[in-house]
Order: sequence, then C-alpha cells, then structure tokens
Amino acid sequence: MRVVSVEEALVPGDLQAVFDRLQARRWELAKTGPKERLARLEKLKALLLERREELADALHEDFHKPPAEVEATEILPVLLELAHVQKHLKAWMKPRKVGAPLLLAGTKSEVHPEPKGVVLILAPWNYPFHLLVSPLVAAVAAGNAVVCKPSEKTPGTARFIAQLLRDVFPQDEVALVEGGPEVGEALLRLPFDHFFFTGGPRVGRRVMEAAARHLAGVTLELGGKSPVIVDASADVDAAAERIVWGKFLNAGQTCIAPDHVWVHASKEEALLAGMKAALERFYGKTEEARRATPDFCRMVDDGAFKRVRGLLDESVTQGARVVAGGGVHAETRYIAPTVLADVTPESAVMDEEIFGPLLPVLRFESLDEVVTHVRAGGKPLAMYVFSHEEATVERLLKETSAGGTVVNNVVLHNVNPHLPFGGIGQSGLGAYHGEAGFKAFSHERAVVRQGRTAFTNLFFPPYRGKAQRLARLASKLFE
Repeated sequence: MRVVSVEEALVPGDLQAVFDRLQARRWELAKTGPKERLARLEKLKALLLERREELADALHEDFHKPPAEVEATEILPVLLELAHVQKHLKAWMKPRKVGAPLLLAGTKSEVHPEPKGVVLILAPWNYPFHLLVSPLVAAVAAGNAVVCKPSEKTPGTARFIAQLLRDVFPQDEVALVEGGPEVGEALLRLPFDHFFFTGGPRVGRRVMEAAARHLAGVTLELGGKSPVIVDASADVDAAAERIVWGKFLNAGQTCIAPDHVWVHASKEEALLAGMKAALERFYGKTEEARRATPDFCRMVDDGAFKRVRGLLDESVTQGARVVAGGGVHAETRYIAPTVLADVTPESAVMDEEIFGPLLPVLRFESLDEVVTHVRAGGKPLAMYVFSHEEATVERLLKETSAGGTVVNNVVLHNVNPHLPFGGIGQSGLGAYHGEAGFKAFSHERAVVRQGRTAFTNLFFPPYRGKAQRLARLASKLFE
C-alpha cells in the first residue's frame, strides 16, 4: 500500500491525477530515441507556424503586444531553439566516451544522458509563449514527461498554448495546468524530478524550497537590475539607438532589459539627445503619436501600472528630469517610453528592478564608481557594455559578475542557442538554451564497463603484505 504524505494530501485530486498519469508514462518516454522525440517537436513547429496569427491575436488581447514583437521575441526564439535541437539532438543523446586513469586499465568509461523523469515548468507572463515553450522543447528533447503552468496574467495566450499542446502531445506526455498562485503552490507539493521556474526572486525561493524538500533539480531564471555602461570611447549614436530598442521592447517588461544606464560625464548630453531622437523615430515625435502607435505595448495589469507609475512620480519628486516621455493613461495601462536624467543611486527608480518603460541615466567620472555600484546591486541577469577600449571591457568582465554580457549591443545573447542562458546568485540558478537546456533536464549517468581482465583483485583484503604495498605504490604515482 502506498503511504500518502501530508504534502501530497494537500494536492487537489485532479493535479495528483495529472502527475500520476505522467509518472506512469515516464519510463516509456525515457526509452524513446531522437527520431521519436524530434517527430513530436516537428509537429509542434508545424502547428505553431500554422497558428502564428492566432498567437499574435492572443498576445494583443493580453497586453497589446505588436505583431512584429510577437514574431521577433515569441516565435523566432522558439524556432531557433527547435532548429538547433533538430540539428544536434542525435549527438547529444549518444553516450560520451571518456578517459580513465591507468589504475582502471581494462575498463571503458562513458557518460550516458538520461531524462530526469517528470518535470515542472512554471512560466511567466512577460513572454508567455517563448518562456514556456523554449524550456518545454529542451525537456521533451531530453525525454521527460512535463507539466506546464502558464501565467494567469495572460489568459488569452494561456488558452492558445493549452490548445496547441493538446493538439501536439498526448496528455500522459505533456500536460498543461491553468490557474492562479494557489495552483502553483499545489504543484510545488508534488515530487517532480526537476523544477524550472522563470519569474521573480520571491517566488524563486519558494520553488527552490520545494525542490529541496523533494531533493530534486532546479533551474531558476530570475532577473535583477541589469546595468548598461557607456564609456568615453563608445559610439554614442549606436549606443543610444540600441539601448532604446532593448529597453522599450515589450514596454520594458523584459528580464534582460537594460534597467539603467551609467554614462561617462563627457558623453552624457550626447547620449541623452541620441536616446530622445531614437525614441521619437521608433514611436512618434509627440506624446499623442506615441500613445497611438501600434508598436508599443501596455503594462500587463493594473498592479504593474500603479507600481511603475509610482516609481516615475517619486523619482521626479526626488529631482529626476524627464528627458522624453513621462505620459501615462490609467484606463489603457499606458506608460510612455520615458528617459530620466539627473538620477542618483538613491532615487526611487534605483531601488528595485523597474520592469517597465522607465530608463534612468546616471553619470560617472571614474569606472571605479560604476564597478562599486554594480557589485553592490548583486549579480544581475545581464550587463551591457558600450566601449571600444578592450581594457575597459576586460576589466568589467573580471571585476563584476552577471548572468550574461553583451558588448556594444543589448539582449542578443538570449537568441543564440549555442550560448547557455541563465543567471547567477539572485538573478538565477542554472542555465538553458541549446545543449545547456538538454543538460538541464538530463542526468549525466556515469557508466564503467569492466573487461575480462581486472586489477581490482590486487587490492582485495586482507590489507597486509602485497595489497598494502600496492595501495601505497598507487598513491605515490599521483603524489
């Protein structure tokens, strides 16, 4: 008779049934080869391409996301991931031969990737398709059974994903569960073999606690105040345009968005002018034009709107100067793409990750000042450096820590499936994308095959005479 734990008893029966169904199937999935796994992923790709307009409609319904941004930030990253997996999965799944010391002569050693089992993917609302389906691709490629939970803040996209996954995967291979925080809490009580979470540090700690209770693996993709550093050697026009693009994409609701900019005092005015000009080119020359543009999305809900508006109002009260933007419209949850100057580290907008369309600019005289502040702010998910001085770039790479870094551009590391994507410290734990994603959802099993001839008998007890001398001799070989 199976003993039910107190925690399991708190799980609703339907969630427990979902988990049990996947658990019953997981060993069959573990035996599948690359051909079977890729066939499932190819079907996912085909239906995504067929329904891409429906996805765009759902995202527009949720928070007015422009169709071009849907293509660039939701569909394209998933297609890149699928193409990379399709090309490399067969090689990733092969046992990898490794060497062995002389003492193990007569053996062969290998590393066998095996699926972790039943895994949970908890997805956020800001890129609700991309940040659910990309880790799902990795989990399926690795041979796992999967439970996905989309965010309740983007219900239109959640409905789209639910139908898509039902049409691609049997319910005992991939299941999607909808609901609010209470459903997420119930899922954390189940003994998944790996927990994958994208979101904020507060919930990330809860996920890590759950993984610890179950002695399970965990991947946390969190966030932080990702800084931009623009030094005196930078191409200011290029920097201004690229920073504005990366910041106001998705209305700033991006975990790797430039959070704030440190600019050398000699380049401050030129950078501010360049940012204002870029903002007007992208979204319109007047506040009315920017509010009417179809190319700028909205805050996801009233809570997000009020929080970011509060940061704006308090920072201006504290002395921040609005260089561009500053307009708000509560009924449509619109906050204008806004550049703020005369910001200090003590400003309200520097207290927390902004996660909205406010871009504070701080000036510096010495790089020492920037290094001190970046270190004090923890380890961000991303750092962006605009410089043509290699010594500056190398110093910042060696004297700070971040999940990823881009030099002379922003956010591009996120779309390269050859690179691991992840945070460090408060910005996350573990990484995915490409092979890193396959490994995140796999266990690397060590396998040693003993041949006909073995030397282990030379070390069998009793431990005296020859056995003792051989043990000491073996140690001396590596002293």
